Amino acid sequence: MKTLHRPALASAVALSAWVAASGWAAAQAPAEFYKGKQLTFIVGSSPGGGYDAQARLLARHLSKHMPGNPSIVVQNLPAAGSLQAANNLYNISPKDGSTFGMVQRGMLTATLTNPTGVRFDIAKFNWIGNMASETAVVVAWADSPIQTTEDLFTKEMIVGGTGPTIDTETTPRLLNALIGTKFKVISGYPGTTEVTLAMERGEVMGLGDWSWSNVKSRRGDYLRDKKIRVLMQSALEKEPDLPDVPLALDYVKNAEDRQIMELIMAQKTVARPLVAPPDVPKDRIEALRTAFMATGKDLDFMQDADKSKLDIGMTSGADVDKVVARIVKTPPALADKLSAAIAPPTR
Repeated sequence: MKTLHRPALASAVALSAWVAASGWAAAQAPAEFYKGKQLTFIVGSSPGGGYDAQARLLARHLSKHMPGNPSIVVQNLPAAGSLQAANNLYNISPKDGSTFGMVQRGMLTATLTNPTGVRFDIAKFNWIGNMASETAVVVAWADSPIQTTEDLFTKEMIVGGTGPTIDTETTPRLLNALIGTKFKVISGYPGTTEVTLAMERGEVMGLGDWSWSNVKSRRGDYLRDKKIRVLMQSALEKEPDLPDVPLALDYVKNAEDRQIMELIMAQKTVARPLVAPPDVPKDRIEALRTAFMATGKDLDFMQDADKSKLDIGMTSGADVDKVVARIVKTPPALADKLSAAIAPPTR
């Protein structure tokens, strides 16, 4: 019989204790596990933007609907349009239900559009829910040469971009490739706030993808004072308050291009997705999902959203799962065409 030396024995005892503790933690009911915990809410965008505002709104109210009422701390990881946040959640964050995040919607198709940077499988993530759907609009500054929707096809429109994998840049490139618009993207702006300032200064003519809800809630003065023109909307269906603004889909000329565009538009229906790492115990994911949907019906939450001028439309984790399943099933040939359409121009 082989005798363990003391260091080896100590290591074995420590390992055994860790395994026992891990098993005990995994076996804890959600109320036991979350009681007294501090949860980390990772946000894949910079402070002050729309994603951050909605995440912090949720963080203020989610806890009271969670078993054990844990506290919640928001942590911003904005690099690469949420790529850092998504990679972190998948590979580094604890897989025990104590960490979850909100990533930019582009992460849903990142495997198709930016495969070299992706270190995650969207089908293995645990999708908690979605805070809002989104219709993107093409907006031109009123004094720019771009006055009508038809001008988008006949004149170059210079638009501000906030990153090569972010919708402010990928959408105009997609529209150029699939329907023949003439956007020229000027990249390098930190966020849409800086792009709108650039519009006012005349540095750019507008935005090729701007959330209609953000236009209304954050820059209602632009609409009131007729400082901008809304020329096109990127969505599966028209916004009720934009009945006369055409859909980008109206200009698609063949079935394959329509499939590609509809894939991107489907992604926009889950514009503010919440996600937890893979392999989290199922009962904790269910607790997070249930608390998320309960928060959406909370009167204090709704009043806070109104006060913060945030449009909220909660949808369930199951609804996000359906969109993810559609994206995962994308045929390789279609994925290649999509990737080519939105790729940044080579220098």
